[in-house]
Amino acid sequence: MANRTVKDAQSVKGTNPQYLVEKIIRSRIYECRYWKEECFALSAELLVDKAMQLKYVGGVYGGNIKPAPFLCLILKMLQIQPEKDIIVEFITQHDFKYVRALGAVYMRLVGTSLDCYKYLEPLYLDYRKIRCQTKLGTFEVVHMDEFIDQLLHEERCVDIILPRIQKRHILEDSNQLELRIKTRDNLPSTENQPNVRDWDKPRRSPSPRFRRSRSRSPHRRRPIEREREHDRLGRDRDRDRNRERERHRSRERHRERQERQERQERHRSKERERERDKHKPTSHRHRHKDEDDDRGRHHKSHKRNRSTDDDVREANELRAKLGMPPLRM
Repeated sequence: MANRTVKDAQSVKGTNPQYLVEKIIRSRIYECRYWKEECFALSAELLVDKAMQLKYVGGVYGGNIKPAPFLCLILKMLQIQPEKDIIVEFITQHDFKYVRALGAVYMRLVGTSLDCYKYLEPLYLDYRKIRCQTKLGTFEVVHMDEFIDQLLHEERCVDIILPRIQKRHILEDSNQLELRIKTRDNLPSTENQPNVRDWDKPRRSPSPRFRRSRSRSPHRRRPIEREREHDRLGRDRDRDRNRERERHRSRERHRERQERQERQERHRSKERERERDKHKPTSHRHRHKDEDDDRGRHHKSHKRNRSTDDDVREANELRAKLGMPPLRM
């Protein structure tokens, strides 16, 4: 019962308003602690107090898809479907920037194309910084006009697929929107901010002081210029990264070439040593061995002949005593 849409709620884009949030994210919101404790039985009047307590803008984060309080309140607004006057009051008030961001996202989800341009384009002149939670749970700082530009031109915001709206020039051709200019009838006059202009229209003669202040303030630049600068910085980072990668590859190739040359040189030196050991020491050793063998054979034959002559001489002396003829030597 607590997760059902109110009975008298009107369908948005031909479906249940809560179905604008994807099913898996919607189920995670129903299971989170903030939804059960802070959003239970929350009415449109009490919703303002919860919105004033917001500290950042966010969708889901972490590996287990945890929803941020900002996303929980968006789903609660889709569930109870507050009146349009309350949402317009959220957008036009200037004191609480996260309340304004909450109303802008809800208007972008349920409002018509004309309402989105009518109530969100004046927020292009809100240059305050807001904290946005990333997928990893960390925070980054963006400006309110950048957040509004994302709502009007991107397909997804705070992890919600935004419904399609008509292009602005179509509404201008049908005379539903003024051409290139939109006055700020819905913002308080105490803010002392100029009228919202279409950024495509060239400025004729701005005051030098205002022009210098805009050039000195990066966050006051036009959204298109900021996007171009962001793309240029991204291209520069990619170019530097490619150069560093190419230098690393060149160093690796040079190192491999040196190692290959050193291995070849060591192999050639070993081959030369092997050839030198094979020819010179081996032939010298064989020559000495042959000389030793010849000297041994000559000594043995000489010793054998000397012993034979002594035996014959002794035998002849004995035969001479007996009167016998001598033996031949």
